[in-house]
Amino acid sequence: MGTLATLFAPQRVAVVGATDREGSVGNAVFQNLVDDFEGEVVPVNPSKSSVLGRECYDSVAEVPPVDVAVIVVPPDIAVEAVREAGEHGIENVVVITAGFSESGSEGAARERELVDIAEEYDMNLVGPNCVGVMSTSVGLNATFAPLNANPGNISFMSQSGAFITAVLDWASDRDIGFKDVVSLGNKAVLDEGDFIEEWGADPDTDVVLGYLEDIDNGRAFMETAREVTQDTPVVVVKSGRTDAGASAAASHTGAIAGSDRAYEAGLEQAGVIRTETVQELFDTASVLAGQPLPDNENVAIVTNAGGPGVMATDAVGDSSLSLAEFRDETLSELEEFLPDGANIYNPVDIIGDAPAERFERTIDAVLDDPNVGMAIVLACPTATLSFERLAEQTARLQEAHDTPVAGVLMGGTSAQDAREVLSDAGIPSYFDPARAVDSLDRLQEYATLQDREYTEPESFEVDEEKRDEVLARAAERDSTRLGVEAMELLDAYGIPTPAGRVVDDPEEARELAESIGGDVVMKIVSPDILHKSDIGGVEVGVSPDEVWDTYEDLVARARQYQPDASILGVQVQEMIDLEEATETIVGVTRDPQFGPLVMFGLGGIFVEVLEDTSFRVAPVPEPEAREMTEEIDAAPLLQGARGREPVDTDELVEVIQRISQLVTDVPAITELDINPVVATADGVTAVDLRLTLDQEEL
Repeated sequence: MGTLATLFAPQRVAVVGATDREGSVGNAVFQNLVDDFEGEVVPVNPSKSSVLGRECYDSVAEVPPVDVAVIVVPPDIAVEAVREAGEHGIENVVVITAGFSESGSEGAARERELVDIAEEYDMNLVGPNCVGVMSTSVGLNATFAPLNANPGNISFMSQSGAFITAVLDWASDRDIGFKDVVSLGNKAVLDEGDFIEEWGADPDTDVVLGYLEDIDNGRAFMETAREVTQDTPVVVVKSGRTDAGASAAASHTGAIAGSDRAYEAGLEQAGVIRTETVQELFDTASVLAGQPLPDNENVAIVTNAGGPGVMATDAVGDSSLSLAEFRDETLSELEEFLPDGANIYNPVDIIGDAPAERFERTIDAVLDDPNVGMAIVLACPTATLSFERLAEQTARLQEAHDTPVAGVLMGGTSAQDAREVLSDAGIPSYFDPARAVDSLDRLQEYATLQDREYTEPESFEVDEEKRDEVLARAAERDSTRLGVEAMELLDAYGIPTPAGRVVDDPEEARELAESIGGDVVMKIVSPDILHKSDIGGVEVGVSPDEVWDTYEDLVARARQYQPDASILGVQVQEMIDLEEATETIVGVTRDPQFGPLVMFGLGGIFVEVLEDTSFRVAPVPEPEAREMTEEIDAAPLLQGARGREPVDTDELVEVIQRISQLVTDVPAITELDINPVVATADGVTAVDLRLTLDQEEL
């Protein structure tokens, strides 16, 4: 695959299937190009001698050298047209034609042909089944959308073609401009990662936006986005948040993960900002494209209306931002020139009779305060205030102080000209104070992501022989689900476990209990019985002289519950004192796009009820493993709440990292739960294990 530079800045474009028949896609694409494109447009159609007054060619092979071929012919012919383009040395093709993988097995076979052709000729292929591409830098509108994009510094991609046409119409009314626009379609060759990489290197793209329904290669996407987001913000709406399929999961982790957790974790780890709605997407884009990054998360609010000021304050309280505390010099300055009745503390209420000049002095004073990282200028219409004058002053002061500002002009027609002044200065403006706060919150989020340094995951020493023995036994038995009989896997990866092992004889069980000393825990070991406690398959606090009888009781209960169950024996395990301990869980489920997804949370029997969990895509480096332990709601329990002694968090973090390495090393593990992982001030112990294997990967 070559560079995408000529895709977005071609000199000559051929339209295969161009026609002058109104209402057709071939006509719409050709007309859009003729109307705006700065280069040459060449029609290709064996049934026409000319299209819209331009000489028409019978095939791609006959056209003069072109940079881009746009294909709008039926699918079978489209495949041959792409092949001809490759043979003719055309570097970029945009296949608008539908009828490929989205239409069944025959279409999927045709799409595989497209991929093979693109690989053979090293071609950039957009689509198929897409609306096309735009680039306002050269007036390129190789789409059948009814509107062209306004010029701007946002590049936008979407898996939904209809979404593109709707956004272009919506953005036109709001003076939102774009550099490039791409309809991804089926993503047969070029996908979201390719365009993020291209736009990250484009000096004319300040923000990358995307509407995504899926990401085919999550790990490659993360690697690309992690590099790009260091300099260029990437903001996406990702649809599809349902938990379909979770009910089929065999582990706690699988049941909790759902279909969206991997995307949430992967996007966050890659530095990508995710929004919930289209409105949030473009609010975030506007502030990122137009404003500098804040020095801190503290917000100053300047307003002429008390009620809206309180609304803005509440919104700050609901966000990750904080109200700025002004230094004494700022308070003295405000007190000096603001009238009686004004509030000099944040939010600064300069009262309803304030003219633009009072706003100007106040904004200047708060932006000069080093405690202020960003500001909201909030105004309601009054007879004494010129919105346009206020906008001009706000724009000047924002540039002078180089501090991010969001405007809230709570008016309609009277505020329109002022909004245009702010927009021209790159300052976003809103009617709703909450939207202004949210946009600044996103700006701070990107500043935090940009400051974050990526750390390579640590590689721990592993007993590979012991690991391979456990997996070989599972392969020999054709086992897909393992329990405590696989505890040696944890030992192989240096994860602390209680003393004990699986035995298949009551006398051996008694001898093992005596060697451990004190009371023990005994568990039936069967790959066919997942929830052992539900059938009485676990006994706690068994003294050595009770071990023989308990062994036989456990086996009898298992046989009664499931006569055909495979009984591998009974695990005899050292008792762990839970009185001063905190039970946690470390789990993994394997996502088809992102690979192993590691979960950490509060463990025990209530894990699926509480769902107090945190997720990361493996491999997990130390800083992110530590974040996992800090961001759950129960983090205070780990840190020593209510007089409890803090647990050994360092060792807990290391266990997360070691499990992350285990599931990265062993792709056959599709699900895994260690529950509980008992954490105390003295260390961490993995007490129980459940995992699912894909035998084909062993």
